[in-house]
Amino acid sequence: MPLVRLHKILADAGVASRRASEELILDGRVSVDGLQITELGYKCDPEIVEVAVDGETIRANKSKSYLAFYKPAGILSTMSDPEGRPNLSDYFTGRNDRLFHVGRLDKESEGLIILTNDGNVTHRATHPSYGLVKRYLVEIEGSLSKASIDALLKGVELEDGMARALDVKSVREISQKHSWAEVSIHEGRYHIVRRMFMALELPVIRLIRTDFGPISIGDLKEGRWRNLNEGELAKLFKDLKLKR
Repeated sequence: MPLVRLHKILADAGVASRRASEELILDGRVSVDGLQITELGYKCDPEIVEVAVDGETIRANKSKSYLAFYKPAGILSTMSDPEGRPNLSDYFTGRNDRLFHVGRLDKESEGLIILTNDGNVTHRATHPSYGLVKRYLVEIEGSLSKASIDALLKGVELEDGMARALDVKSVREISQKHSWAEVSIHEGRYHIVRRMFMALELPVIRLIRTDFGPISIGDLKEGRWRNLNEGELAKLFKDLKLKR
């Protein structure tokens, strides 16, 4: 078997994403046959060496998991929290695979999050160069005018640079003080959708992610999850230029 980079071995085993695996190596928490490794470019054959994290030997994943989860509002997009606050792991107790989330939703937002133990998918799906489109339903205070739609499509200036929507639609106007919109973006900056609407003086009441790349939340209920089907996986791997 050809030599494999250590951070890829960790990611493939479901320990963490590639980026997080690199941090584990740099922090001196990874060893190979008892030898501490802090070099990111280190390669080895995972079939003949013992790789450990914090002294615990890792086991290669023979099967991969790909899940769609409807994150409720108020839940942290993490698999653990030192303060004991509600987080994603609360919904996946008892599983043998070690899942990690693909991207994040802020605490008060809800909707689709992909979880997997496939480090390659996590790495590519969160990398800007692959530009997976995220689609959201947004409940706002105020009316979404044509001028506001044009501004979102043209781009609004935020404190950390311009932000532009790929598509914006008015879904339902309940009153002049309350309406729903649909917006698509490919960025993943912190609170990006909320900040874009706030820049137009349209505070967000509720934010629901409905699509992540080719994966849609469909009729999935809040707090529930499902396995991605073969058709969804084929589209996802095609978009990420990965082979199965």
